[in-house]
Amino acid sequence: MSTDDDDLDSGLLGIALSDSDAEPGDDATGSGTKKTSKEARTGQSEAEFQEVKRTYNVKVENGEIWKTVQLPLGPQVSKPEVQTLLHAVEELYFFRRFSEGARFARSVIDDAGAGKLDGDTLKTLLYYEKKCSERVKNS
Repeated sequence: MSTDDDDLDSGLLGIALSDSDAEPGDDATGSGTKKTSKEARTGQSEAEFQEVKRTYNVKVENGEIWKTVQLPLGPQVSKPEVQTLLHAVEELYFFRRFSEGARFARSVIDDAGAGKLDGDTLKTLLYYEKKCSERVKNS
């Protein structure tokens, strides 16, 4: 092939692609050493894993998530805050602390009256309030 091949390397179809990913087996640190297949797959050396394992602490929930909730809620409640609200009432129900669960759900519902929470969240809180109240009456 002659000069026609040179014409293909430029112009409209002359697109240069770069590969930002490292080649398989390349070390991300640039030291030139190759990682084993497990290290390449996990992105973590055995020494790094052992350090994480040594310093990791399990988070144990014991029915006290509701104490971390700050009421009144802000004007815009973020998704993590909504999840914390739901986890708190679910946790109280799970630990059979029904009267506390009903009170907590009602306090959040009353605070969210100005459209702070979406309909699904309010429906779930009302559901847990009802279930907790029924359990209190039946016990």
